[in-house]
Amino acid sequence: MELTTKNFKKEVIESDIPVFIDFWASWCPPCKMIEPAIKKLEIEYQGKVKIGKINVDRNPSIASKYHIDGVPTYIIFKNGKIIKREVAAKSLDELRKFIESIKIT
Repeated sequence: MELTTKNFKKEVIESDIPVFIDFWASWCPPCKMIEPAIKKLEIEYQGKVKIGKINVDRNPSIASKYHIDGVPTYIIFKNGKIIKREVAAKSLDELRKFIESIKIT
């Protein structure tokens, strides 16, 4: 799911389930490299965790608010609050472990 300033509050802050966000940029080679893994996560965690992407160049206010200094950065929100954060490209298995570490139900 593509997140923007228009849908961020509804899809992330007000979400009933955890939200994993990939902060990325079109000029970032590692961001492009992990794109297939992010798409797989969307399918695997459907209904349990929302998987979203935020283009930091198109949504600088969100990137600034959450202090995104490098991409890719991954943040998991639960009940509108950040509960986990990682920076740097990860493998599909590493991303799964990152998500599973929040003990989703």
